Amino acid sequence: MIEEVNEKPPADRSVGELVTDLTGEVKRLVRDELRLAVFELQRKGKKMGLGAGLFGAAGLFALFGAGTLVAAAVLALALVVPGWLAAVIVAVVLFAAAGIAALVGKKEVTQGVPPVPEEAISGVRQDVDTVKQGVRT
Repeated sequence: MIEEVNEKPPADRSVGELVTDLTGEVKRLVRDELRLAVFELQRKGKKMGLGAGLFGAAGLFALFGAGTLVAAAVLALALVVPGWLAAVIVAVVLFAAAGIAALVGKKEVTQGVPPVPEEAISGVRQDVDTVKQGVRT
């Protein structure tokens, strides 16, 4: 490709012409590599998007499955007690489980909050004060 662009063979060209050609070729190489990187990222991004969509669909189907299991529990309990009472019992059990999960989750979040690095903050304040004193003198 270089020989097609240049009129003279490389042996007859001056150093300046060769450096100019080299600069142009390096620019083209970098452009081509960037284009290839963009293409790869687009392709991987599409695959990641598809995977995320399928993962979301799996979560939705799991939610439907859990709802079906709740309905099955209500129907099974309805064999022993009236249907409305079975639904109320299952609802109370689900609300109790939700409340317990919320309390445990709150406890975990509270414990997960990082402590304030008071020593580091006071050290930074001392450093700032030292710099301020150095600037004033």
